[in-house]
Amino acid sequence: MQTPLQTKASQMQDKFRERYRVPARVYRAPGRVNLIGEHTDYNDGFVMPAAIEFYVWLAIAPRRDRKLVVHSLNYDESAEINLNEENPRPRNHWSDYVQGVALMLQRAQQPLQGANLLVSGDVPIGSGLSSSAAIEVVTGLALLENSGVPIDRVELAKICRRAENDFVGARVGIMDQFASCFGHAQHALMLDCRSLEYHLLPLPQDVSLVICNTMVRHDLATSQYNARRKECEEAVSLLHRSLPNIRALRDVRPDDLHRHASELPATIFKRARHVVTENARVEQAATALQQEDLPTLGQLMGESHRSLRDDYQVSCPELDLMVDLATKAPGVYGSRMTGGGFGGCTINLVNARSVQAFRNRVAQGYEKDTGIASQIFVSSAAEGAAEVTSA
Repeated sequence: MQTPLQTKASQMQDKFRERYRVPARVYRAPGRVNLIGEHTDYNDGFVMPAAIEFYVWLAIAPRRDRKLVVHSLNYDESAEINLNEENPRPRNHWSDYVQGVALMLQRAQQPLQGANLLVSGDVPIGSGLSSSAAIEVVTGLALLENSGVPIDRVELAKICRRAENDFVGARVGIMDQFASCFGHAQHALMLDCRSLEYHLLPLPQDVSLVICNTMVRHDLATSQYNARRKECEEAVSLLHRSLPNIRALRDVRPDDLHRHASELPATIFKRARHVVTENARVEQAATALQQEDLPTLGQLMGESHRSLRDDYQVSCPELDLMVDLATKAPGVYGSRMTGGGFGGCTINLVNARSVQAFRNRVAQGYEKDTGIASQIFVSSAAEGAAEVTSA
């Protein structure tokens, strides 16, 4: 009897053989939610993501030339990538993630073999669940194994982030790629984004991760994400005059920030305040989770959302409504937006016995107030990227 993952691997192998007439190896990499620690990763701070049971799948077989021929089942489109091209440019196309990873692997002196690839994803695109990191990580893992190159997962996460920063053009931190590489079933990751040291935090068995997709994505998302990063860098530059030892907002303590608040423009101060207080909340949340103190964890999640809404200003009316509906539902420990913001999803910690009632109440309330039918998913914390065999 095949597991669901093995069944999906068999389906990918069958579709690959139909298209390319040869057998394939199959890999999958998960998306992620972030329990707490938003917009802290690119500030060298702390985050607490968990990989989820939504994946990008990739089937691969070697070619004799120096090409990557990629077909997406989601878009029903193909793309061809020349591994010998010295300075490729992004095309604002889904294949940029594949090409960017291949380019950064080669720049890291990893010799790649040509390959045929088939890609399929069930991570909702544009929802803040990191479909981009999942395709980057599964591409990197598959290309390296296809080429017989040993894999260092920390280096793989760094290379995938570089692909998104320097080729795709989104100045993301490393949380998403790291979670996709290192996720562990039934656990969250407490990650230090400066040292990349992490430890696993068990999630209580009677608690479910419930993801509510607002089904909206505002056009501000990418441009404002990069703008927030610039504002954080400006805060560090201004504070450095009085605090010469700081390298990032991670190094600024709350009392330092308030003592030097007059040195920052009002908006820059608010951005910095979010990051500084969010780092403290992540550390407090890790302690609460270790002690299974779910009320405290939920309170910290609520504080995080309000800080993202008021100080970092990356929420939106739909996310705020979804959080408000969730916090009024029975059996909910905590709720907050997850991801870059301006739409996408909320993450909710819900008592497992209350999940169905929660889904009904939030879905009905959200559609009543917005006219939009949401998507609500329940997921366990999942394992990181891996090859999947069909037997």
